[in-house]
Amino acid sequence: MRIINLIENTHGAEGCLCEHGLSFYVEMGNHTLLVDTGASEAFIANAEKLGLDLKKVDTVVISHGHYDHAGGVLAFAELNPSARIWIQSLAGEEYYHKNAAMEKYIGMDPRIRQLPQVEWVDGDREIEEGIFLFGHVTGRRLWPSGNRELMVKRNGILEQDEFLHEQYVVLEEDNRRVLISGCAHNGILNILDRYVEIYGGDPDVVISGFHMSRKQEYGPEDLEVIRETGRELQKRNTGFYTGHCTGELPFQILKEVMGEKLRYVHSGEEIYLCAKNA
Repeated sequence: MRIINLIENTHGAEGCLCEHGLSFYVEMGNHTLLVDTGASEAFIANAEKLGLDLKKVDTVVISHGHYDHAGGVLAFAELNPSARIWIQSLAGEEYYHKNAAMEKYIGMDPRIRQLPQVEWVDGDREIEEGIFLFGHVTGRRLWPSGNRELMVKRNGILEQDEFLHEQYVVLEEDNRRVLISGCAHNGILNILDRYVEIYGGDPDVVISGFHMSRKQEYGPEDLEVIRETGRELQKRNTGFYTGHCTGELPFQILKEVMGEKLRYVHSGEEIYLCAKNA
């Protein structure tokens, strides 16, 4: 399995663009996948820079209905109209970021709903052997407080987003399972709890933003949530790669707790997974 970060918030591989967004390129078996498409067409430019042919992609998974993960879908669909694009059905709703200073639409471009290659998913779904999607994460332990500013508009009224539009992809190859999330809005620990319900044990690798970044000052409760999350993740028999919405200070705190179990992956960088024997 080969996994490359096509774009995230920070500079990495020489000549690669970065933006507030996330996209991963995956080669496994007979499949080439994208998990998310960043906020714009920049991930396509990075793929070209890295010598990756996105016309070979056959499967796209959009982790949730926010622009920074689905912003490149229309450009990709024009480049590669045959790849199937898997999105949770609720991801087509109207999503906003709202606080005392702002109210900003952060949902997907409505034109995505009209693309014929989009496969709308309700709940869990096996796409192919070795490629599985799941959702149904409802736990709220150690839930990052920044999620409270994220809303969905229904009947003209903004409500707290419960992130039922968020989904996660599990890739299985060489007796190894890799869990890829986008922002882990439901909380990475709650996502892992749901994973264990399905598989009965921890994944070998998790690749995910942790949505701990805040523009406001971190309060004592925020910092304790980050530390306790790190302590919980440290107990798992799992290696973690993160970036995007995790945030610089939270990453530093998590790194102090988790050590080599946690690594940051930057724009254009490859995640090297050693083969795991049966």
